[in-house]
Parts: sequence; structure tokens; C-alpha cells
Amino acid sequence: MLGKLERWTETNGGFKMAEKTYSIPKISCGHCVATIEREVGALPGVGTVTGDVAAKKVTVVYQEDAVLSQVEETLKEIGYPPAA
Repeated sequence: MLGKLERWTETNGGFKMAEKTYSIPKISCGHCVATIEREVGALPGVGTVTGDVAAKKVTVVYQEDAVLSQVEETLKEIGYPPAA
């Protein structure tokens, strides 16, 4: 499994949300983070995407585990594959 599953939380709408942080070695600037946040954030089932340039990490809040494969595939497609 890539990244780290950190926690599950209950939202006001009754959906369980999970948070996962990925290490993304190719992040080098704010443009990288903006691209990742825009592309991954557009996926169905993704709540929020937050990137950290200095730490080279991206945190994704999502609704169900099935979304993770889409997140990881999208990261690869846009040129920011998660570290193994």
C-alpha cells in the first residue's frame, strides 16, 4: 500500500471520510502542488487535496477505498507518481 492511512472521520452528511498522505518525490514548486490538487481534487469521491512542497507530500481526504486506485493512477498520469 502506498502512503499512510491516517484516520477515518464522520462527516455531517453521514459519509465516512478517510485521509491518506502520499510521499511525492517529484514535487518541486507551488505549480506542482496546484496541478496535483486540481487533477486529484476533480475525481469523484475525493473531498480535499492538500500539498506540501517542502515535505514533498500530498494528503487526500476521500470517501471510499475504491477511490485510492483512481488517485494513484491519476498521480502517475500527471507525472507525480507516489513513492513506493
